[in-house]
Amino acid sequence: KPGEQKHLKEPSSLQCMHLAVVACGDRLEETLIMLKSAVLFSSRRLCFHIFAEDSLKPEFEKKLKEWPSSYTKKFESNIYPITFSVGNAQEWKKLFKPCAAQRLFLPVILKDVDSLLYVDTDVLFLRPIEDIWHLLREFNSSQLAAMAPEHEIPKIGWYSRFARHPYYGSTGLNSGVMLMNLTRIRSTQFKNSLIPGGLSWEEMLYPLYQKYKNYITWGDQDLLNIIFYFNPECLYVFPCQWNYRPDHCMYGSNCRGAEEEGVSILHGNRGVYHDDKQPTFKALYEVIRDFPFEDNLFQSLYYPLQSRFLDTVHTLCGRVPQVFLKQIEKTMKKVYENRVIVYLGANHRY
Repeated sequence: KPGEQKHLKEPSSLQCMHLAVVACGDRLEETLIMLKSAVLFSSRRLCFHIFAEDSLKPEFEKKLKEWPSSYTKKFESNIYPITFSVGNAQEWKKLFKPCAAQRLFLPVILKDVDSLLYVDTDVLFLRPIEDIWHLLREFNSSQLAAMAPEHEIPKIGWYSRFARHPYYGSTGLNSGVMLMNLTRIRSTQFKNSLIPGGLSWEEMLYPLYQKYKNYITWGDQDLLNIIFYFNPECLYVFPCQWNYRPDHCMYGSNCRGAEEEGVSILHGNRGVYHDDKQPTFKALYEVIRDFPFEDNLFQSLYYPLQSRFLDTVHTLCGRVPQVFLKQIEKTMKKVYENRVIVYLGANHRY
């Protein structure tokens, strides 16, 4: 309401944009391609927080060191073991996908981090991370996290048709892209269905899981939906172009924000990067994967992408190529201006 909003200032500690991901099993390559997309387009410094099984740690360290120095100087990385501070670790590990529940414990583990962007391994950035990071400034005084709706249309949404537990809003939330003010999460007492008074984030997690474990299908995402069902004032909802999934085009285009602005963050859930069900998503993943770091972005990324999209026009997602290309083209122009035009201008000023 007018007069009630208190916008956050971005403190100096946020000069490093914190990005977290949880990788277990066969998610090494996916995670590296996600991190690559983040580094390719962002101009600000990044801090990667990678939570991984012990067997994957040396692989992550080796692969990240192989990147060119022009990119490795743009980020620092920390790799953590999978740990759960409350409850039964084996239960948490088996919740939905391997280790996915680790994301619920980020506010507890990363005690020195003020704000954080969490993404699933199957996410690709098509514009600079700083653009979604700026949404932290839009939080009002009660908001402490941001996510996109699970679906735009309730009658074809999963939660509105099948959920057997409380969920946020009319279509629920998708947690594959989640922006968090960890400082606020740590200091908030959350309303819940367990006791009349509030509970801290850490106190709430395991009892909430115990109460609803027989009713949840999507693991940690369902628990987040339950939490924000009881605490809707704590959530900032960002539009679908920040978490664009096959659901937004495979039944016909239903993300207006992406139609107008282009996809900002691509989320290839349903394993679409690795099969032929959604070739548009697969094309984006493979072109970014195969892009040689120091090549020309237009010549070695954008033009191959356009060419690959010609083979996807027989699909509903492939019929709207401008949705996928609009933002990435704009981003590449900005990167080009920063790297070439500004550089040349500085050297030819006199």
